[in-house]
Amino acid sequence: MGMTLFTIDPWDGWDHMGGAGWGWLWGGFMMLFWLALIALVVWLVVRAAMERRQSSPMERSGFDRARDVLAERYARGEISTEEYQDRLSHLGGSS
Repeated sequence: MGMTLFTIDPWDGWDHMGGAGWGWLWGGFMMLFWLALIALVVWLVVRAAMERRQSSPMERSGFDRARDVLAERYARGEISTEEYQDRLSHLGGSS
């Protein structure tokens, strides 16, 4: 007479990662979720920084911005020294 040993599988055919081999799928979804969340946070921080940078020049007066544009054109050689000084005097500054 033989004795039969029965083994009991605690998982009953299911693995420990969600069952029937689908754990890789849920792991992939979780990884995509975290990547999307990190990308969203980075995008929001960059967007906020760009809005702050764009709003700061607008706080200055029109005369300051006009002088800056005039100085840039002079520095690039688009206008001569005489034309720069003439336009600057019309703006009300003598720098």
